[in-house]
Amino acid sequence: MAKEFNVPPVIFPAGGNPLSTAQQRRQPTAPFQPPRPASSAIPFMSFDIGSAPTSASFSNSQFSGPPIGVSANFEDEPPLLEELGINTKQIWNKTVSILMPFRINSKLHEDADLSGPFLLIMAFGLFQLLAGKIHFGILLGWVTVSAIFLYVVFNMLAGRQGNLDVYRCLSLIGYCMLPMVMLSALALFLPQGGMVIFGMAAVFVVWSTRVCTRLLVELASCGDEHRGLIAYACFLIYILFSYLVIF
Repeated sequence: MAKEFNVPPVIFPAGGNPLSTAQQRRQPTAPFQPPRPASSAIPFMSFDIGSAPTSASFSNSQFSGPPIGVSANFEDEPPLLEELGINTKQIWNKTVSILMPFRINSKLHEDADLSGPFLLIMAFGLFQLLAGKIHFGILLGWVTVSAIFLYVVFNMLAGRQGNLDVYRCLSLIGYCMLPMVMLSALALFLPQGGMVIFGMAAVFVVWSTRVCTRLLVELASCGDEHRGLIAYACFLIYILFSYLVIF
């Protein structure tokens, strides 16, 4: 005897096919797109990359070559030292003029600069470093104080007619350090504390004093009247630097 099961009837909607109903329920929708403005000043603000027009001005300005008449190389550019205001020929001529204390040309030192003095001071400190003495900070400080001291002394002597400034004092004192540089180089081969180094120090101090005094007298007004006092001030400055070499 067969067993019967009570199966509920399946009722399909009008149309007959259940697959069509599922397809109607699962119809793909287009991705969300914001509304496009009617007129946009910027093309890419429309969020439509494919339809954005290419700007002719942008492509021409970014990818075009150099304009006509503009050189693509740097042959016409001035040298770097000239742009920085460093005249190597002038520095060399000023340095060589210090080597002739009896025929020094004061016209070369009318234009003051600090490039040559800085190199001479660094050379002095380098020779002192080879002797086991670190004096770079002391040298820069003493040169600055010496320039201020010489400026105050000269302008007190000349009064209102004095035309010497601190910048020129720094330049003259720095260039006249050349004999001191030579002394520091020779002191590397001489015994410390001997009579030889004392005698050489006296010669180089007098050399620097004479050159610095002559330049100050010829370049500054009213300097010839107080030559002796100016020479004494220069002598104190350079004998101070000689003590760094001797001791």
